[in-house]
Amino acid sequence: MSTLLNILFFPKKGRSTPEGEAILYTRITYRGKRAEFSTSRRINLKVWNSKSGKARGTSEEARVINRFIDSIRTSLYDIHDRLLRENKRISACIVKDIYLGKEEKQYMLVEIFQDHNDQMEKLIGKGYTKGTLQRYNACKKHIEDYLAFRWKVKDIPVEDVDHQFITGFDHYLKSEKDCAHNTSQKYIVNFKKIIRIAYANQWIEKDPFFHWKGTWKSSEREYLTDAELQRMVEQEFDMLRMDKVRDAFVFCCYTGLAFSDIEKLSEDDIITDINGKKWIKTKRQKTKSLSSIPILDVPQAILDKYADQPRVKTGKEVIPVLSNQKYNSYLKEIANACGIKKNLTTHLARHTFATTVTLSKGVPIESVSKMLGHRSLKTTQIYAKVLDEKVERDMDMLQKQLRLAQKKEGR
Repeated sequence: MSTLLNILFFPKKGRSTPEGEAILYTRITYRGKRAEFSTSRRINLKVWNSKSGKARGTSEEARVINRFIDSIRTSLYDIHDRLLRENKRISACIVKDIYLGKEEKQYMLVEIFQDHNDQMEKLIGKGYTKGTLQRYNACKKHIEDYLAFRWKVKDIPVEDVDHQFITGFDHYLKSEKDCAHNTSQKYIVNFKKIIRIAYANQWIEKDPFFHWKGTWKSSEREYLTDAELQRMVEQEFDMLRMDKVRDAFVFCCYTGLAFSDIEKLSEDDIITDINGKKWIKTKRQKTKSLSSIPILDVPQAILDKYADQPRVKTGKEVIPVLSNQKYNSYLKEIANACGIKKNLTTHLARHTFATTVTLSKGVPIESVSKMLGHRSLKTTQIYAKVLDEKVERDMDMLQKQLRLAQKKEGR
């Protein structure tokens, strides 16, 4: 193991005095990583032998310098050997800090991650959501699994995280955890925040993410067609729980709200304008941006259906909502009952609103963006699917106009 430790002495010639003297430095290299420190001893460049890393000759000055160098080298190797015997972590920086009497606290990666998540948990509802905390907890668990898989350890100093660690973690997520590309990128972004915290606190000297750039693959977002949505609206269920979940899903399809938004929706979020039109005006749980949505006939009928429910009467909710886990589970049963082959999720309803209910019917993308509560039109453009049936309708309309123009010219 000692062969992994290399110790080199050199004068910094660029900082030499007019008399040709320079400060002697020590460079420690361990497993390819370096650490340097000044010995605070000056040496005349004329007597320095760069090949041997010692002072040349037998003069008194040369003998003093060489004894000094040997004592430092011996001390550094002693420190290395002690760490080895005690089965402690070894690095160039650790050996240097021990020699200089700077055995400072080591900041460990998983500890920092856990502290971040603990602080986030205290701020649930005050800037963070449970969903965000769940993603960071999942990311921390992936980091722990990666450390156990790759290095057989439970934690490492955060200073050991480098570009190779990041790319290795990305590969691990895809190969061992079977994460899709965009999913792995999201975990890397979560991890990046933890490293930035360490960098901001000067627990690490360099940002290992400096040369990392995430890439995102565009994916086809599924949505219900008009026919599929109509089948779901008309489907009758014998079980009350299935009926409630279907109604909540359809409500999202016609309002564009996410599950977390309807979960917290209250009477205060439903207003009536001066023309008697009812609107949903609520801040999105995810972005805190305002969504302004006119209530169409279908979602209004759902609101009326549950108006006499006890929890609705007390103002605790406007429609009954189960837990997200049960909700997604029952959606699969509902899809089978309706003959829908697609994987129904809470977010597919939002895609359906953006694509089938609004954009394909000619609603301007700017209006859809406001209803979805997007801060940027670019976000809405992800949902801007141009359906074949809309293209067909538009071209039919053009054909009618052309034929009408031809008839007029024929007169």
